[in-house]
Amino acid sequence: MRYFETDIAGTDGSEGRLVGYCIDNSPEVDMERHRPAVLIIPGGGYAMTSDREAEPIALTFVGAGYNAFVLRYSVAPSTYPVALLQAAESMRLIREHSDEWHVNPAAIAVLGFSAGGHLAANLSTSAGDGTLSQHGYDPELTRPNALMLAYPVITSGPLAHKGSFDNLLGDHRDDQGLLDDLSIERHIDGGTPPVFVWHTMTDDTVPVENSLMLIQACKDAGVSVEAHLFPEGGHGLALGTAETAWGGSGNIFPCIQIWPKLALDWLSRLFQKS
Repeated sequence: MRYFETDIAGTDGSEGRLVGYCIDNSPEVDMERHRPAVLIIPGGGYAMTSDREAEPIALTFVGAGYNAFVLRYSVAPSTYPVALLQAAESMRLIREHSDEWHVNPAAIAVLGFSAGGHLAANLSTSAGDGTLSQHGYDPELTRPNALMLAYPVITSGPLAHKGSFDNLLGDHRDDQGLLDDLSIERHIDGGTPPVFVWHTMTDDTVPVENSLMLIQACKDAGVSVEAHLFPEGGHGLALGTAETAWGGSGNIFPCIQIWPKLALDWLSRLFQKS
């Protein structure tokens, strides 16, 4: 496996980082093989990027034959649209270097956790299209082929995770027009790629209604969506295993540990013709 890092500069002078985990193709296999890939966007309330939702997730997908990339995007005091532009630049780089990194450019999924789910959905829906165009990106060229979300921040309405939007918007946190622009459920349309989402019913940080709003918006727009709601577990569970638990065994939830397999099965069906 080839591991590498590349800086992703923020428009405000901050620095993000794209970390790549690319499976080396051996002559015994096929030097020309181009694998599907996943761009992983950890959560952290736009205040940090969680280690538990980074490398352990990447290695899970590498173990299933995917090339994986982790975006460590700029967080507060950086504000919108710095992280969105870094996500778009990451997609641009992955597709631009698809031959070098052995990536199938038509089979790239983005996987976002919590606030990273908001960023992933911002990139994948029409929510960020105007901003991307203003900064020289073609939204159609930076949009992933699949959107995967784990306990995502979706709405800026009454059931919002307010801290995420406060960090994302900074001094503009009370700008209702901007909040509406960044409320993902308002921007699901026919251009949104197929969606996979999971959440726990007992999430006490980002209410499950965020995912329910997303599901309804996908249904209304005719966007394919697979959703899994698990009966127990708090927020930020990552893999739900000892490897990604924090604070002891109380954060290990066997009921959610199946989600990577469900996601991989979904991706396999989606990308089988790619």
